[in-house]
Amino acid sequence: MASSYPGLTPLDEATLHHGLDELARRDPDLAGLLQRWGPPPLWARPPGFGTLIHIILEQQVSLASARATYDRLQAAAHPLTPARLLELDDATLRAVGFSRQKSVYSRHLAEALLAGTLDLAALAVLDDDAVRAQLQTVKGIGPWTAEIYLLMALGRADAWPAGDLGLVVAVQEVKRLAQRPDAATLNALAEGWRPWRAVAARLLWHHYLSKPAAR
Repeated sequence: MASSYPGLTPLDEATLHHGLDELARRDPDLAGLLQRWGPPPLWARPPGFGTLIHIILEQQVSLASARATYDRLQAAAHPLTPARLLELDDATLRAVGFSRQKSVYSRHLAEALLAGTLDLAALAVLDDDAVRAQLQTVKGIGPWTAEIYLLMALGRADAWPAGDLGLVVAVQEVKRLAQRPDAATLNALAEGWRPWRAVAARLLWHHYLSKPAAR
């Protein structure tokens, strides 16, 4: 298999492991993580409205809290579609666990999909930069949300959510930095991991999540 990765083809278990091998050859610190913790999960999610809502819910809260809110949403709006979400009033969304801001963001997304100004199915054939641009036309979808969707829902091998707290903490530990790196530092460190930055992110998250007692 060639060292470059066809960017529009979603990662699978085979290409994930190939990417891990490439990274381990290039970076001794990542090789150490792979040896210590083993391969990370693929953490793939189905593309579409539900997954993007789930990612919006994960903004600046714990994964467990976002999961609980998303599960309650699915119970309140089944099946979860843009039209069904827009039928829920503010009080219902608050009871489910939405903040006022995330209620606004989710409604903007639902309205964009119903109006046809955003087509999630069409993102599969766009390159990463075009996907980022399309997603970020919706209020409430910023760089982090777009990168997580690229990484988990579209399986893009080089997505890199530089603002992610788990990555910040993991990189500080793994690279033995005196302080938490900012986004510019993270991006600079990750340059040597192209075109497998999303694989590096999974490995770093695997390290972060495998040390719960240290958090």
